[in-house]
Amino acid sequence: MKLYSPAVVSSLIQKHNFKISKSLGQNFLTDGNITEKIIEAAGIEKEDLIIEIGPGMGVLTAEAAKRAARVIAIEKDKALLPVLEDALSEFDNVEIINGDILETDINGLAGHNKVKIIGNLPYYITTPVIMKILEEKTNAESLTVMLQKEVADRIKAEPGTKAYGTISVVINYYCEVRHITHVSRSVFIPKPDVDSTVLRLDVRREPPVGLLDEAVFFACIKAGFGMRRKTLLNSLTGLCGMDKRAVLKALESAGIEPGRRAETLTIFEFAELANCISKGGNN
Repeated sequence: MKLYSPAVVSSLIQKHNFKISKSLGQNFLTDGNITEKIIEAAGIEKEDLIIEIGPGMGVLTAEAAKRAARVIAIEKDKALLPVLEDALSEFDNVEIINGDILETDINGLAGHNKVKIIGNLPYYITTPVIMKILEEKTNAESLTVMLQKEVADRIKAEPGTKAYGTISVVINYYCEVRHITHVSRSVFIPKPDVDSTVLRLDVRREPPVGLLDEAVFFACIKAGFGMRRKTLLNSLTGLCGMDKRAVLKALESAGIEPGRRAETLTIFEFAELANCISKGGNN
């Protein structure tokens, strides 16, 4: 049974009298080529533990189960459980958990195993889900996920571009980002209002920059982009209790012109600036 077939998706919906939830951002993938690209990009091997976020109708789940040792699929919508059990009945290496990924202990599920994460992330919680996984230092080696194109564009944006912002720098700190494929809105049931993108985020073993204080680094990024139209001299004033003179001193020590804006700084410049702030603006 080809779970990505529109006819199969429709028949499962009818068979289980399932009501699609707009509030949960449910859009079910119906394209075999995209499914294959996601699974191939995830690099699933026979000894892998896969955690899937939002399995939906089980399209990715089934393909992952053919390749991996075990798949744990976390689905928030209880009404989808009988649909998934029906669709995935042939697999004995799939565990379906009814739960909210934002409240799930991923390391608890993984144990001592390294994990590869896959999923079609609901648009309304994309960033919180990714940041939870990264900030909690889970055992995830990689995240191969489909997300709203606009969010993906921000994640992979380069300095000096309009899309470049907090999420660009922060995710680049945690991960190496790789674009996999564009996904048209036309390959979903129901059709969403926007296109999607598949990204693979490889979790770094070591950050790309050395920091004296990670909290100061993140605070510096947040403050800079919080008022992105302002110069760094103005947007950083008040950060860590610094007045304008202290900010100027830190910027000068970092070799950054005070008239620049956050969107022009590379991750390395943010790191140098944060370290100068941590040292009180002294080299």
